[in-house]
Amino acid sequence: MRVDELELDERIVGILQGMGIRELHPPQSDALEHVILGRSTVLAAPTASGKSLVAYIGLLRKVLEGKKALYIVPLRALASEKFDELKEFECLGLKVGKTVGDFDAPDPELRKLDIIVATSERADSLLRHRSDWMYEIGVVVADEIHLINDPSRGPTMELTLVRLRDINPDIQFIALSATIRNSIEIADWLQAKHVRSDWRPVALKEGILLDNVIHFTDSTSKTLAKRPDELSALACDTVSDRGQILIFVNTRKSSESVAEKISRALQKEHVSDEEGLGLAALADRLDMSEEEPTSTGARLARCVRGGAAFHNAGLTDAQRKLVERSFRERKLKCIVATPTLAAGINLPARRVVVRDTTRFDANLGNVPIPVMEIQQMCGRAGRPQFDPYGEAVLIARSEGARIRLMEEYLLGEPESIRSKLGAEPALRSHILAAIATGYARNSEELMAFMDKSFFAHQVDVWTIEGMIGNVLAFLEESGLIEVGHDGFSATMFGKRTSDLYIDPLSAVMMKKAIDRSEICKADELAVLHVCCSTPDVYQLFLRKSDSDWVPALAEEHHGRFLLDVPEESSGEHEDFLSALKTACLLKQWMDETPENEIVAFFGVGPGDIRNRVESAEWMLYSMRELARLFGSPLTGLLNPLVLRVRYGIKEELLPLASMRGIGRKRARTLFNAGITGPGKIIEVDFREMDALPGIGPVIAASLKDQARKFA
Repeated sequence: MRVDELELDERIVGILQGMGIRELHPPQSDALEHVILGRSTVLAAPTASGKSLVAYIGLLRKVLEGKKALYIVPLRALASEKFDELKEFECLGLKVGKTVGDFDAPDPELRKLDIIVATSERADSLLRHRSDWMYEIGVVVADEIHLINDPSRGPTMELTLVRLRDINPDIQFIALSATIRNSIEIADWLQAKHVRSDWRPVALKEGILLDNVIHFTDSTSKTLAKRPDELSALACDTVSDRGQILIFVNTRKSSESVAEKISRALQKEHVSDEEGLGLAALADRLDMSEEEPTSTGARLARCVRGGAAFHNAGLTDAQRKLVERSFRERKLKCIVATPTLAAGINLPARRVVVRDTTRFDANLGNVPIPVMEIQQMCGRAGRPQFDPYGEAVLIARSEGARIRLMEEYLLGEPESIRSKLGAEPALRSHILAAIATGYARNSEELMAFMDKSFFAHQVDVWTIEGMIGNVLAFLEESGLIEVGHDGFSATMFGKRTSDLYIDPLSAVMMKKAIDRSEICKADELAVLHVCCSTPDVYQLFLRKSDSDWVPALAEEHHGRFLLDVPEESSGEHEDFLSALKTACLLKQWMDETPENEIVAFFGVGPGDIRNRVESAEWMLYSMRELARLFGSPLTGLLNPLVLRVRYGIKEELLPLASMRGIGRKRARTLFNAGITGPGKIIEVDFREMDALPGIGPVIAASLKDQARKFA
């Protein structure tokens, strides 16, 4: 079908044609047949089959009719990508915005927008804050809806869709999914039309590498040139044919070591002098993206000089974005990544290699990676407009493994996705939210709400009636809800907990610590330990090298903790120590320990520090809000801690660090030069400030301008 054959506003057709889109792919045509008529639709199709265009057309159609549109994504990185793409349509006179954080604010400015891109957690938060503009939403896109299967984010996406339908009964859902076994079940739940397709814009060859030979599913084979290691052989073979390669491994350490090996091989044989100059400039940009150089950043820059890079959670957002953009621009020839890169980010390559089909689980050891995830990684193979075909390769160590991988992963069906709403942490958070917003005022209304979920569509909701009863008992005993003859209602404590978007168990732990602070003199480490003990913060693992200093610190700090210290022989004691180790990382960050020293001492990457900082800042903010609610003097200690954790500084730098363009290192440079705040910035000579290390004329001019506005 041609674009100009669609029954669409001519302005939309004109923009699509201007973007070079004149004909639709088969799955797009099939899905748009329903979307244009306003029907809810589930489109399950492979990566790069053009699902997003279907969603965009559906959004634009509703917005031009005067409705608002909400585009829900599972990841922040994906929100940025979709926001950038949708901005292209603002020439129609509509406004596009993005909201991904700040869960404790309704953000009335969103009312002015026509299309809002949000993570599922942010959309849920807006519903909890009763943002009235959400009643004007006419269409919701649920991207990567198969992630309802994910234990951490799935329940939020699931119940957000339930609540949106309840406040807008005529809402149109456009759900986009990878090819999964039971996509029709999701369509039934959403009362939507179901469109499933295996069509791809670029043909996909899939095979298994064993003993230097790739055995493809179509019974053909390819022999690679002999090299010291198979991944370098695959990379060099791809690049010699002017292709790019994505390699997935299951650990961060592997992603870095493999990238280094491949970088050396490519630099030796496949990087021209001209390319080398461009890659050297890119490596320098990566170095400059860090205010404080780290060993991780230096290692990445070394890899980039050979045309390869690693991509994992240890990188900062700036580093990851630069690596992704450089790969899209074909400056980088290879990325070695952990599987998180496969989750929705648009980053195709000629050849995709999956080295590992197992990963480590803290409770179960090495477990198989689901077929659906492996097939999503393989689906990245083949760049439309660049490649005549895509090639996905798994690696086997024996003939038996080759046969098993072929049957299970390449020829097998992906798993059915299952709701994860039955897990207690998800239930306690969403049940409290339903009560706090007045959505469920008694047991009958609560069960009716749960009965609309995907969980109830798959399993009789009454099977978790006992668990729901336990959650209600916990919420009542903890003072989060009150139960009377005519139903239940949230207390002020419960409403604030729901608005703060934290696990009710986290709030209960904080309340206990706030109460204990009345009799126990709290210090910074004790407060940080409380935040790091909550289920909302991902703790650092204890290593063998931590077995002496962390218990010794716990003993030294005995009597000052705001939470009970578990028995040393109990499993809870290890969690206690893990939280203490995480709190120590944050304490070093706030005390301005150089980032590279933190990276080396704790065995983490710069991205890990940022992730813990972001979580801890929110927990400290939440603890401060609860302390205010209960009138606790602990508020005074928490006020500066929120900002100190955000910026990684001692308290004396707060007046400087809040200024635009100033991080912890520049703030310390200014302070040590006697420039302690905006007033001093106005007084100091421009040339004196410009000459300071890391400042320069651009930042000096910006600081002068900001300081005058402060005055």
